[in-house]
Amino acid sequence: MKNTQHYIDNLTYKIIGCAIEVHKQLGPGLLESVYEQCFIRELSLQGLQYETQIWVPVLYKGVRLDAQLRLDVVVEDAIIVELKAVDYLMGIHEAKLLTYMKLMNMPKGILINFCCTNIFREGQKTFVNELYAALPDK
Repeated sequence: MKNTQHYIDNLTYKIIGCAIEVHKQLGPGLLESVYEQCFIRELSLQGLQYETQIWVPVLYKGVRLDAQLRLDVVVEDAIIVELKAVDYLMGIHEAKLLTYMKLMNMPKGILINFCCTNIFREGQKTFVNELYAALPDK
């Protein structure tokens, strides 16, 4: 992972741009799995490295549990992206992403909902944690 806020912020801009492009091409109303495939194709076209359907390790009192917990996408080993295709985002979606960020030691996460009219204004939320705050600015 690159270790500056500037790098993470620029990467965030590129990721949201990929989501906007997918939404522009497809619009709302499809399954999350369709958006995920198109989104990762767009990440590839932009030259970004990613991993999908990553198993999230859950350590509980020193024991690693087989919790069958997976997140959608990690971009450049720096930002978690959770994709949704729902009528509206709920608090549980945000809580889930924040927990993934904690468990995976990632400084930033983006929640993207393709079931909206405008990804930039209403279809994405970005979250940071103490790891992000500890990164140097440049």
